[in-house]
Amino acid sequence: MARPLRIKYAGAFYHITSRGNERRPIFFDDRDREKLLSFFSQAVVRYGLAIHTYCLMENHSHLLLETAKPNLSQAMHFINGGYTNYYNRAHHRSGHLFQGRYRAILVEKDPYASTLSRYIHLNPVRAGHSRRPEEYPWSSYGGYLNPEKKASWLETSLILGYFSSKDGEARRRYKRFVEEGMMAKVSDPLGEVISGALLGAETFVEWVRGNVIRGMREGRDLPAINQLKPRPSIEQVSERVESSLGRDHRWFRDVSLSLCHRYTGETLREIGAFHGGMGESAVSQAVRRMSRRMEGDRRLKEEISKIEMDLKKLSIV
Repeated sequence: MARPLRIKYAGAFYHITSRGNERRPIFFDDRDREKLLSFFSQAVVRYGLAIHTYCLMENHSHLLLETAKPNLSQAMHFINGGYTNYYNRAHHRSGHLFQGRYRAILVEKDPYASTLSRYIHLNPVRAGHSRRPEEYPWSSYGGYLNPEKKASWLETSLILGYFSSKDGEARRRYKRFVEEGMMAKVSDPLGEVISGALLGAETFVEWVRGNVIRGMREGRDLPAINQLKPRPSIEQVSERVESSLGRDHRWFRDVSLSLCHRYTGETLREIGAFHGGMGESAVSQAVRRMSRRMEGDRRLKEEISKIEMDLKKLSIV
């Protein structure tokens, strides 16, 4: 199975979910919960994290955090790895506690920080563990409502700052905001995640593509990176095919159709419309034809490989 995409840079803002292996509990008692919170506290100091929101559920945990350095992997290895070692020792067990790697979604901070914090704080209510979020002791919500209950390592000023510059008023408005989420049917902000890795407006996604993804190495099979890298347009691919083969080449159209299908991410309908108004079925048949033709035509295969190398040299794909 492909490894999840990790997008890391200084100042990145993430929603992190860590789930128990086979959805089993990750806590035996409150002592375990306190221990995981202590790892959060240590990670804040050791790795320069800002933890804005957390919630410990029976078989998973949520974090909303920010990294001062591109060190998310090291920080999460410290937290989850350290807690696993503790849990195995304390409960005389061995093996994995968490289900694979944690899930990290890179988030555009300003539009989503408050709605994600509400989503996290309402987790216990949705799961039926408490009637109201303030009744649940294992989330950061109490610290948002009452500064005396706030852990020293918890950062609440960012999210409360969206509601008011005055501390008391910000807390009241945030409480009202969370309660509105209980009374009204609000959409799940995580339903808008792109490629399982990004949450933000198109401008944010384009910034990540151009400034972060473009410089990442694919390494092992990371299909999400391929989905997020800047893709060539149909026009760009067609131009590269024409400059290499010439428009009069007998297989010009089929090669163009095949490469557009492989690299642009556009629909069959859009590709067909550009190539003289072809239907989706006709485009699909042409792509299959080209695949079979390349198997028996080494020279054509070499020519297409050159076009693909040209696209890659231009950092288009």
